[in-house]
Amino acid sequence: MTAEGSVDLLIEGKVASVTFNRPEARNAMTWAMYERLRAICEQLREDRSVRVVRFQGAGGEAFVAGTDIAQFQDFDGERGVAYERQIDGTMQLLAGLPMPTVAVVQGWCIGGGLAIASTCDFRIATPGSRFGVPIARTLGNCLSMANVAGLVASFGRPRVQRLLLLADLIAAEEAHACGYVLEIAPAEAIEAAAQKLCAKLASLAPVTQQVSKEALARLLRHGLPEAEDLIRRTYGSADFREGVQAFVQKRPPVWQGR
Repeated sequence: MTAEGSVDLLIEGKVASVTFNRPEARNAMTWAMYERLRAICEQLREDRSVRVVRFQGAGGEAFVAGTDIAQFQDFDGERGVAYERQIDGTMQLLAGLPMPTVAVVQGWCIGGGLAIASTCDFRIATPGSRFGVPIARTLGNCLSMANVAGLVASFGRPRVQRLLLLADLIAAEEAHACGYVLEIAPAEAIEAAAQKLCAKLASLAPVTQQVSKEALARLLRHGLPEAEDLIRRTYGSADFREGVQAFVQKRPPVWQGR
């Protein structure tokens, strides 16, 4: 693993395992890690021997705790738009994998990590897992329209309002109760639960799974409105610059509404 972290791929039989490997930073994603994730998705898209892909974070403390915030220090509105386009493109590659995908979540699943987990077809989690996008409290940025639509499809609008406007975190039990999480398993049993789910998915009709995934994806993409003006306004704001600097300086942000 490099200082920038890595995204590691292991293929065993019909199951591919993708691990976000930067545990010292709760697997927060660097630009290099996103690039590697895209490359892995492109590789797996063409590998017909793989029937299931599972994603997990290294270290047991987090799935992915968002994007590394230190990378945002020189951002403005246009770079914000380019970043959100890049995230959307990565999620489209992940969503476009023809085989079922499973997020195995232990601990924090935040920001970009929540986008990755939500793009997967299924999620299993440990009891202490937490899901959220606390950007109204931490950074002062925003999500793309595609990301918001995906969260609403996964959680429902009322919970997404809590995630985005209140900066709430949703516990594993609530995520399970609303159907976002398929199963909760203790940390010592999560690997067995993941293997059991992947084995079941790998045993089913792949063509049916592929066309069903595409049908669901088309429903989500249909009529999605444009929102780059909102992204440009947010990433170009003084509040966003304040949020980044406050995070880097390890102090509470002072929001001005500008």
